[in-house]
Amino acid sequence: MVTYCNAACKKKHRSKHKKACERRVAELHDEELFREPPPSDDCPICFLPLPLNTGERTFQSCCGKLICNGCINAMEEAGGRGKVNLCAFCRVPCPSSDEENIKRIKKLIGAGNAYAFFVLGGWYATGDGVPQDIEKANELYLRAGEFGCAEAYYNLGASYNNGRGVEMDKKKTKYYYELAAMGGSVHARHNLGCVEGHAGNHNRAMKHLILSAKAGYELSLDAVKKGFIRGYVTKDEYANTLRAYQQRCAVMKSKDRDKAEALRQISNSFR
Repeated sequence: MVTYCNAACKKKHRSKHKKACERRVAELHDEELFREPPPSDDCPICFLPLPLNTGERTFQSCCGKLICNGCINAMEEAGGRGKVNLCAFCRVPCPSSDEENIKRIKKLIGAGNAYAFFVLGGWYATGDGVPQDIEKANELYLRAGEFGCAEAYYNLGASYNNGRGVEMDKKKTKYYYELAAMGGSVHARHNLGCVEGHAGNHNRAMKHLILSAKAGYELSLDAVKKGFIRGYVTKDEYANTLRAYQQRCAVMKSKDRDKAEALRQISNSFR
């Protein structure tokens, strides 16, 4: 709000308007935080918005594409994968071992693929194909976030929330959740709504939850409904949120995706 000629001038006069500057900083932060989030990525094959459930989409370490399981299943049914184990997008043979998969992921990391950092971080977090190393996972999540992967910032916030590989820190939890939400993470946006709600900041909580509900997140819609019942959300706000939720869910659905999800559920029931 004020331009200074030098550091001494700033030190002498800033106290006169410090509080006003701090208020303006908070206002600018909220403008950015509650801005309409960027559009979600589409499946590169069917061009429908990718499902919110990470179990309904698959990252391909060959081409670095995130593909919905509906398109992968449709290719399998057409016989493409029945004869040769191929990527549904680039038709490169899928990796035959963890070592080959990791080699491909590291090649994508070298090319700056944000989601590759995120995927490798997830493997280190669970010990899937690599020695479990939570600290390494968090480092990769941070790098993925810096390259533009919002879900990586969400995972990093969750690490600070639960003390996984880092010291538990609620301020950093909120900080990384906010970065993730501004980048388009619906899960982070929902969690921010819960954080604000537990702190008694109901108006801020509902702002977050309305945004994540409109993105198609059912848990957020349930929370907005409770907010409406308790008087934190108007009838029009709830009605508009519900319509946006239904429209968003409709554009994310397809017969191929429904079929793939049914098969995934059956497969999971036998594990």
